[in-house]
Amino acid sequence: MNRSELDNRMSEIFDKHGAFFAFSNKQFEERANKNLKYTSCGAGLICPVDNKRVLQSEIDIAIKEHTKKDLDANGKKKIIWRELANYECQISYDISDAVSALDSYGITEKEIQKEWPDYLQHCVDNDYF
Repeated sequence: MNRSELDNRMSEIFDKHGAFFAFSNKQFEERANKNLKYTSCGAGLICPVDNKRVLQSEIDIAIKEHTKKDLDANGKKKIIWRELANYECQISYDISDAVSALDSYGITEKEIQKEWPDYLQHCVDNDYF
């Protein structure tokens, strides 16, 4: 499951449970069903109160499945390098964002630190600054 597949699956889960993103009262009012009571799930995600538990459960399952498929398809090293690049750690010389991003993968800071010197040298050799 690639990232777009996960995004599509999340959209299906949101639609199934009447969840949507709203970052203002206007956005909420445009999407909300006046006959339902809503609650915040965090980060702007809103859902009917009665659906929150099952929504969160299905989101968690989708993320776990995505993570497993990503690890199986790419392996830890490629994923670590991808996130080091994604957070441009070679520019900031700070791996903390990559460490945070990879926590859900069960990849430890120690594993990332082990890859860091080789990744940084790769960036130097290829002028990725």
